[in-house]
Amino acid sequence: MERHGGKILADQLAIQGVRRVFSVPGESFLAALDGLYQSGIENIVCRQEGGAAMMAEAYGKLTGQPGVLFVTRGPGATNASAGIHIAKQDSTPMVVFVGQIARGHRDREAFQEVDYRAMFGTVAKWACEVDQTDRLAEYISHAFHVATSGRPGPVVLALPEDMLSATSDVADLAAPAARPAAVSAAQVEAVRAMVSAAKRPLVILGGSSWSAEAARDAERFAEASGLPVAVTFRRQGHFDNRNAHYVGDLGVGMNPKLGARLKAADCLLVIGARLGDIATGGYELLDPTVPGPKIIHVYPEPDELGRVFRPDLGIAVPAVEMMAALADAPVRGDWAAWVATGRAEYETWQVPVETPGEVKMERVVGWMSANLPEDAILTNGAGNYAAFLHRYYRFKRYGTQVAPTSGSMGYGFPAAISAKLEHPERVVVCMAGDGCFQMTLNEFSTAVQHGAAVIVVVANNGRYGTIRMHQERNYPGRVSGTDLANPDFAALARAYGGHGEVVTDDADFAAAFGRAVASGKASVIELRLDPEMLSTGMTLSQTRALGEKERG
Repeated sequence: MERHGGKILADQLAIQGVRRVFSVPGESFLAALDGLYQSGIENIVCRQEGGAAMMAEAYGKLTGQPGVLFVTRGPGATNASAGIHIAKQDSTPMVVFVGQIARGHRDREAFQEVDYRAMFGTVAKWACEVDQTDRLAEYISHAFHVATSGRPGPVVLALPEDMLSATSDVADLAAPAARPAAVSAAQVEAVRAMVSAAKRPLVILGGSSWSAEAARDAERFAEASGLPVAVTFRRQGHFDNRNAHYVGDLGVGMNPKLGARLKAADCLLVIGARLGDIATGGYELLDPTVPGPKIIHVYPEPDELGRVFRPDLGIAVPAVEMMAALADAPVRGDWAAWVATGRAEYETWQVPVETPGEVKMERVVGWMSANLPEDAILTNGAGNYAAFLHRYYRFKRYGTQVAPTSGSMGYGFPAAISAKLEHPERVVVCMAGDGCFQMTLNEFSTAVQHGAAVIVVVANNGRYGTIRMHQERNYPGRVSGTDLANPDFAALARAYGGHGEVVTDDADFAAAFGRAVASGKASVIELRLDPEMLSTGMTLSQTRALGEKERG
């Protein structure tokens, strides 16, 4: 049966199991919009392609299935690049469809013409252009295979508008085949032997290819083996933070005691993580150029093994499969004191350091940690405000932390919308700084339109806090480009049709949060912070004084 390219595309997405896509419409892919209409696949219309891309990326994080994005050519694609970069660095499966000029207009710098293979060649796992309507099903099938295989990531398919509107009687292709478990008994025994010989082992969990079952398996393995467990940056949901074997996260602003523990370890069992610069303190705690601890690296992509750190044992299998195998094959060793000390250091790090002002972020985050449901989802972008979440919130279940390991600002709010659409029955909270929120707050109308009743807690200190912190350390007192003139965020939420409140005393936060939940609307709770509040450990004045001292 003859179908236009847009209908072929939508039918193929349905076969792949796609239930929802995110988009900003454009005339370059009208046929695809018509195909989506006919298919019944939900199309979440967004306000800017950057926000749409972040929503799609968050969907990939939450489900393990590719988030699907549709954007138009030129400005649409360039706007979306921020979210595509997040998917690449965070190893998130994602498939991006970009409208393209007609094939006969190529190489004339036609209206909004871009060479997408060149543009996304180093950002996406694969970028290509579909020239024949007959091959749409083939390209889409390959795109989903690439996005989910090995190290997951984003794939970009450019769709010339005349190709998309043309018709074909091409047959559909089935969804990707099942992949049997790949872990062998020999691999498990090799891991056990190396860990058993260690005196100071440390398990490090991370990566995107994870699951709730894998998190439970990790707990079983750690408890039965008596091993300490750390997680990488913004993967705190991989292991229940309340568990006595959890010793903290190897992230930005990590516990110095944990950094020292990483440096002192004689064997690292790294499962699912790439073990990059954030986890290793800028390659200072672990230096890939000099001998260090024995490293067992379990990662799904063979090319990642040995790319930075040389592993003593490299195993190219998915983390979830290795975790399932190890859960039934614990190791034995005398590590009780090593674990207990690591846990005690984590507990000490959890004790709040008081910040100035009537609204104290450590108290707000502490209240949420103690009172939110265990399955509440928390999202954030980038900024010093996020360090309070990393330090003081105890993540209790897999899938409750959705944040960019790439450190992208503006991510938290679109991610929260995506999370609420996927899990409308759960509490979804976006933690945002005043600068971070303003990068994507236009998506508030997307939240209202599609009924995503997220709660945004805005830490308003009138500046780009992280940059100001570094500025005061390196150029104390010479402020440039870091102060912000902010709107009334609560009033802005109400203008969009949501609920908004301002909190000037953290004693009022609990009641404000309760009213936000009860409203059933997308909500903003603006925290008016003391200008002296800068980071979890130092005020602005203290940071400046330290910068002046270091510079004589």
